[in-house]
Amino acid sequence: MHTTHLLYLHGFRSSPQSVKARKMAACVQQRHPGVTWWCPQLPPSPRAAMQLVMDGIAAWPQAKGFESLAVVGSSLGGFYATWIAERTGCKAVLLNPAIAPARDLARHIGEQTAWHNEAERFFFAPEFVDELRMLHAGRLKRLEQYFAIIAKGDEVLDWREMTARYAGARLKLLEGGDHALSDFDAHLPEILDFLNLA
Repeated sequence: MHTTHLLYLHGFRSSPQSVKARKMAACVQQRHPGVTWWCPQLPPSPRAAMQLVMDGIAAWPQAKGFESLAVVGSSLGGFYATWIAERTGCKAVLLNPAIAPARDLARHIGEQTAWHNEAERFFFAPEFVDELRMLHAGRLKRLEQYFAIIAKGDEVLDWREMTARYAGARLKLLEGGDHALSDFDAHLPEILDFLNLA
């Protein structure tokens, strides 16, 4: 089954302007112009973010479940992508996915600046940590639906936690690398192969 609808979820403090999101968008547009692409700006509230996404994909084709949908998620977006994949059964590509954001982001409560625009500010409220806790997908039921690219050199997240969470899924473990996956171009062919875009 070909993927006809592709969702991209950015990370904490990030946006659709991230390097990976823009590269992925350009790649889909050039090579798979018939694929529906959506990379929404996610609100800081995890509950609101997932409501936005679920409302947005509700009109996407579901004749055979969500088999024609796939999601790519980076960092916190990888955590969200896992929640969506478990709910819908769609394929998910995870780029250095956050494993325990409720724990890790608890120290970021307060005013934050957007990564791609320092003038843009948002407030990360204490209740958002509880919302993240509620969104933990639990034990993964469809490991074959996941492809995770994990960098041992990630300076933000622990690669051991990431590999343990997705053990049994398709994994690409990079010896070095960084949280941003600065060598993202090198991984695009495998990502596209896994997504099987129409």
